Formats: sequence, C-alpha cells, structure tokens
Amino acid sequence: MEDITQSLALTLGVGWASGINLYAAILVLGYLGLTGRMDLPAGLEVLSDPLVMFTAGFMYLMEFFADKTPGVDTVWDSIHTFIRIPAGALLAAGAVGDIGPGAELAAALAGGGLAAATHAAKAGARVMINTSPEPFSNWAASFTEDFAVVGGLLVAVNHPLVFLVLLVLFILLLIWLLPKLWRGIKRVFSALGRLFGARPAAPPPPPPQPPGGPPRLERPKGED
Repeated sequence: MEDITQSLALTLGVGWASGINLYAAILVLGYLGLTGRMDLPAGLEVLSDPLVMFTAGFMYLMEFFADKTPGVDTVWDSIHTFIRIPAGALLAAGAVGDIGPGAELAAALAGGGLAAATHAAKAGARVMINTSPEPFSNWAASFTEDFAVVGGLLVAVNHPLVFLVLLVLFILLLIWLLPKLWRGIKRVFSALGRLFGARPAAPPPPPPQPPGGPPRLERPKGED
C-alpha cells in the first residue's frame, strides 16, 4: 500500500510541477537521484544524467529571468504551452515504472491533465499580474512558484500521503480559480494565434443596397 501511495504521489507530483516550472522539477528529481537520496523509477533515471541536468539548469536560468519580467513572462508561458504539458505527461508515465502500458497511459493522461491545469492557472494569473505597472508582484509570484515546485516535490517524495491531501485541496482551489482567470487565459491563446500568424476573422460585408440608394420613407397623406 505504501509503495502504491508513493508511486501515485510521484506520478501526480511531476505532472503538477511540470505545468508550473518544468525545469525546476527536472532539477529536483535529477539531484535526488544523482545523490542517492531517492531511487528514481526506471522511466525517470535519465533525469540524473549530468547532460540532462546541465540542460535543465541552463533552461531554468533562462526561465528565472524571463519569468520575472512583465510581458516577457507571458510570451514565455505561451511558448511553453507546447512544452510543459507533453513533458508533464511523459514524466508522469515514467514515474509509474514498468507496471504495464495501461498504467503508463493512465499516468500520462493524468500527468498531462494536471500539467495543463497548472500551466493555464499560472499563465492566466501572470496576465492579470502584468496589469500592475510595478515588477515586484512578478518577482513575488515567480519565487513563490519556484518554492512551491521544490517544496511540493520534496513532500511528494518524503510524505506522499500528505502531498496527495494537499493536491486534492489544490485541485479544488483550481476549480474555483480557473473561471476567474479565463480572461488572462484567452489573452495567452490570442498571443499564440499572433505568434503563428492567425488573424481574426474579417467582419461580414454589408448587405448590397438597391439601385438608387436606400429606399426613402414617405409620409402618410394628411400629415404636415
């Protein structure tokens, strides 16, 4: 039972963390595996490879600065829509180990879904925060997200049951929060459309006018 709880917490944890800061999640798990503080599942052992950790560290530094710059963070989040979600699904599938293809597919769906939800919440919140002219709110949000990813994964590894309880509370909060962030999420998708050259649909042409212009209204007889 304990092994199942730990595997479930790790599977959902990597999906949840990937939607917030994918590179921080890879660095945390890679460090734990490299130092022997955790036996990574077979599907995640590659995270402790020095080349993987170096690349994740370099990308984390880029995100560290991009994430704290108003406007740049929204562009960064828009591009990472195509990175965080599939990566969250792959990491979640690797976290279940060699149980079977059915379990791996179920883990990929759950991990990808969690990554999509947390990514949408983060991107939408950042658009709202960017309406403030000062940069300090961006810094506070970014540091909070990094701390949440590192702390959340450590809790998932060392106290899986506690993490699962906290994750349920987080999902309930997310269900309440996402509709309020919808305006920001739509702006992210609009930015993606502009990035790939999509243009808004042109308004329909006005109806044709009859020859001689629009019909004239005549007064009824007897009126002045």
